[in-house]
Amino acid sequence: MPFAAFKRALICACLPLVLSLPTQAQTATAAAPAAQEAAQAPSRDTILATMKRASRFMVEEAAVNGGFVWQYLPDFSRRWGELEASPTMIWVQPPGTPTMGNLFLDAWHATGDAWYLDAAMKTATALIKGQLESGGWNYVIDTAGPEAEQRWYATYGKNAWRMEEFHHYYGNGTFDDAGTAEATQFLLRLYLEKKDKGIRKALDNALGFILKAQYPNGGWPQRFPLVKDGGVHGRPDYTGYITFNDDVAGENLEVLVFAYQTLGDKKLLDPIRRGMDIFLATQQPQPQPAWGLQHRTTDLKPAGARTYEPEGFATHTTANNIKQLLNFYRLTGDAKYLARVPDALDWLDKVQSPANLRSQGRTHPTFITIGEGKPLYLHRRGSNVVNGEYYTSDSPNEIIAHYGSFRSINTEALRKEYKELAATAGEAVSKGSPLLAKPGTYALPRYFTLRDVDVFDMMKKDGAEKVADGGKLAELVGGLNNRGYWPVMLTTISNPYIGDGPATPVGGEYRATRVGDTSDTSPYTTDTPVEGISTAAYVKNMGELIKALGK
Repeated sequence: MPFAAFKRALICACLPLVLSLPTQAQTATAAAPAAQEAAQAPSRDTILATMKRASRFMVEEAAVNGGFVWQYLPDFSRRWGELEASPTMIWVQPPGTPTMGNLFLDAWHATGDAWYLDAAMKTATALIKGQLESGGWNYVIDTAGPEAEQRWYATYGKNAWRMEEFHHYYGNGTFDDAGTAEATQFLLRLYLEKKDKGIRKALDNALGFILKAQYPNGGWPQRFPLVKDGGVHGRPDYTGYITFNDDVAGENLEVLVFAYQTLGDKKLLDPIRRGMDIFLATQQPQPQPAWGLQHRTTDLKPAGARTYEPEGFATHTTANNIKQLLNFYRLTGDAKYLARVPDALDWLDKVQSPANLRSQGRTHPTFITIGEGKPLYLHRRGSNVVNGEYYTSDSPNEIIAHYGSFRSINTEALRKEYKELAATAGEAVSKGSPLLAKPGTYALPRYFTLRDVDVFDMMKKDGAEKVADGGKLAELVGGLNNRGYWPVMLTTISNPYIGDGPATPVGGEYRATRVGDTSDTSPYTTDTPVEGISTAAYVKNMGELIKALGK
């Protein structure tokens, strides 16, 4: 999974969990799987009508000025992105507004129906209106204006105990969680379709944001432009550090390679090269040849971030960066990207968890101390953001639930991939690379929401996607309700904002929960799911229908 796939997998793991409500057809076919397999697939006209009805609902009822959040109650009395949103807010983080724009473009490609292209334009308009002067985007856009967004930060954001990235209103753009990257990617796709001057201006501003934010050494901060006094909870501001967490560098590189190949702008080549080389510069020397989530710009050493992200080495980031280096070799044929991969792999083997802690696929502790090389485990105490705190220890017991103290890393697979690449000449590996090929050689992949895509997909013909059987497609068509949406059970909700929490902990045990007391606005998994509307479910279901059209 080159470049951004690790990041997107993390995003998918954090989506609100949704369970489709069974229709009568689903109940019947569950009892008769043989009949389901033999069921006749819906006709093309039926699939097209279902897609249009579901899409009209999202565009005409769920959207706010062309933008979207992640999930809604059926009466729209409450709505959520990563946190509960106000009625005037739209979300940039996937699977929010840019994801929906990409879906509309996918539907346009599959159907040729200009309605979807128009829907994509409306979505782009929402993003452009919320684009910051710097050219980037925040996690969210409040269509009521900056003052409304600041009020939200001072209430819902500030009281989401575990969501520290929302505890301070920065007023700048972020590379975190792929929002800016996906928005830029969507505008690139749309410009290549429409050649619209307004879209091109916004696209150039977004690409300019990525270039201006890049440090001379090739790294990217988490947020830009840099601000003063951005730290929270007595910690220094980490948003200016060179950031690998959530694949910030990989996401930006993917966008730049897509743009270079399709727009032919040669000034993007140097930022791409520097963006790859920062992975080499920040890999630490022996005996700890690994990476942290962030690195300081001064000495390039690992740095801490949120209060549950201590200063130290991160095993999952190290694994991701190894994967990136392998892909840089594929892109360039330059063996320098392979030179110290064995060191990092050996380090991962050295720090893996002992046998008694290796359960449920867990292979490694998340954090390793600098110097001693010991694991750090994450804990918290208190009941809310006012009286609570996070801390680390060497005990793997009573760890927090919302952020993993352990990771699952397949070092054997990484080592095998490394050996195969190391045994292949760089010229052969990089033949036809979208970075080395003449600009215009490749087009962007036709579809972006059916599966994870990367820059190497430009080299492939659109493959035949696996299509659901006729019975399942019939269920999907029949599952669209009378209002025009696919109902799901929303198992992730949050407490409504009731004001700041008390200064002393209230009753209850919150060490291993996803939410604290009733003042905590963090999302959590509920035992009493409610019916709702999910953007992620809409995108997934539309994807199944698009694949069926392709067949």
